[in-house]
Amino acid sequence: MDALTGTFHIDIKLIIAQLINFIIVLVLAYYVLGKPLMKMMHKRESYIKEGVDNAKNASELIKKTADEYSVTISNAKNEANEIFQEAKKQAEVKKQEMLEEAKIQVSGIIANGNKELEKQKQIILEEAKVELINLTINATNKILAEQGLNSVNQDTINKIKSA
Repeated sequence: MDALTGTFHIDIKLIIAQLINFIIVLVLAYYVLGKPLMKMMHKRESYIKEGVDNAKNASELIKKTADEYSVTISNAKNEANEIFQEAKKQAEVKKQEMLEEAKIQVSGIIANGNKELEKQKQIILEEAKVELINLTINATNKILAEQGLNSVNQDTINKIKSA
């Protein structure tokens, strides 16, 4: 070994000291740099994993909310359609009721008009009857006067009027 040391000028003590120094630096570097770096890497990994999980949860929540929104909108449309149909039915029923009421009112007006026409007809017939009687009496009086006879007495006139 002395020959090796003499030829290559290698000092074994120096190599052992350098090896011990290297191991000490390596151990110190591991504890000073390696552990904090690994700790920071684990924190970063958990932070990223948490972010990914939160993103997945948010995505699921958005999908769930979108589904609920779609269902709510669909239900609202159906309910609005039902309300519209019910209102349409009620309007149709109200329309029929109003038509029936109008028919009844028109029937009443026509009936009252017919009664009034009948009254007017009776009044006109009575007036015509009286006028006819008066004309008949006047004509009879003229005929009797031309023939020289006395005029018709009041009892005869009353009998003609009541007939």
